[in-house]
Amino acid sequence: MAVDLLGFLGVVLVAYVVPGPDFLVVVRSAAEDPSKGRAAALGAQAGLCVHMLAAAAGLTVIATRSPAVYDGIRLMGAAYLVYLGVRAVLAARRIARKRHHANGTTSDAREEGGCAEGRLGSGFTQGLLTNVLNPKAALFFLSVLPQFVDGNRPMAQQIFFLGMLDILIGVAYWFALVTVAARLGALLARPEIRRRWELTTGWLFIAIGVSVAAAA
Repeated sequence: MAVDLLGFLGVVLVAYVVPGPDFLVVVRSAAEDPSKGRAAALGAQAGLCVHMLAAAAGLTVIATRSPAVYDGIRLMGAAYLVYLGVRAVLAARRIARKRHHANGTTSDAREEGGCAEGRLGSGFTQGLLTNVLNPKAALFFLSVLPQFVDGNRPMAQQIFFLGMLDILIGVAYWFALVTVAARLGALLARPEIRRRWELTTGWLFIAIGVSVAAAA
């Protein structure tokens, strides 16, 4: 299969290193619990599987050529990011209130996570929805990825090959990032730091969501 692997790998690595919604979801989840971070990473890559299959089937072409469909996906993605941001800001306020009532015990900072099973499910769902509702991920498979394939060979087969390579690279990158971000967990056990973390990441989610919604 005559594909430009070196060029493709370079583009993929740059795409992962530049922070975006997936990056923020994975880091936030990993800081709360490493298992939740890995679940969020797998959710994000599962979202890429959806985009890859859609591109191979030609559905992405239909979506991106219809402004109404594209804008609908974009606005749903923006709304979901704002929703995650609002949840984080509200969590920061709950932590502040609990500190006043419980004299700042460290156990309060972890109460927002819930049970382990709930954290894993929430992490995977957040990663999946953030990626699936990101039209830029769909455009990558439609406009960027085809530049590295051989036009004389079956397009769907090459998209599947490069897409799977992209997904596997992403899994390795996200898991390495989770290992680093998990070190924040000890700091987040302190209620005041956790409150500031929730506020900061919450407003980042909201800012990204607003920018996505405002994009032409």
